[in-house]
Amino acid sequence: MKFSCNKEISYEEAVKTMFEKLGNAQIMALASSLNDYVMVRNVSCLFYDEKIYFKTDKNFRKTKQLLENPNVALCWSGVQVEGVAQNKGLVVDEPGRKFEKGYKKYLWESYNKYSHTDTEILIEVTPKYVEVWDTSEDGYAYQLFIDFENKSVEVKPYDKK
Repeated sequence: MKFSCNKEISYEEAVKTMFEKLGNAQIMALASSLNDYVMVRNVSCLFYDEKIYFKTDKNFRKTKQLLENPNVALCWSGVQVEGVAQNKGLVVDEPGRKFEKGYKKYLWESYNKYSHTDTEILIEVTPKYVEVWDTSEDGYAYQLFIDFENKSVEVKPYDKK
């Protein structure tokens, strides 16, 4: 990223930076909880329309948690996301089947092993608050705090000049 420790960054630039860092697909750690019981597991995620998508079997424990408490956290390589999960129905019923096409393209091995068209549901995560750790072009560590609800961003240099 072309970022200097002293540069201001807009909300739009911060969101773009976050999604560029994530790329098209990643395996992210997903944390969910129900009745103070917290679980974390890896999920195969795709990123489009400024949201995070993954699929899961509608019969899994994590699905029960997500349906009863949609507040989740996801993490991958310095990108920490707090958001709200929503069941979008069967993967094969998504209009345009964007997730299925991307999953085949970017995560073929997982698609080939774990796709069950009659039980796989699509989960959409709308980010609420995101923390991105990165390094500027001049070598300084910094954090971006992106507030999606207020469409704001705060930059905090981690290194002192």
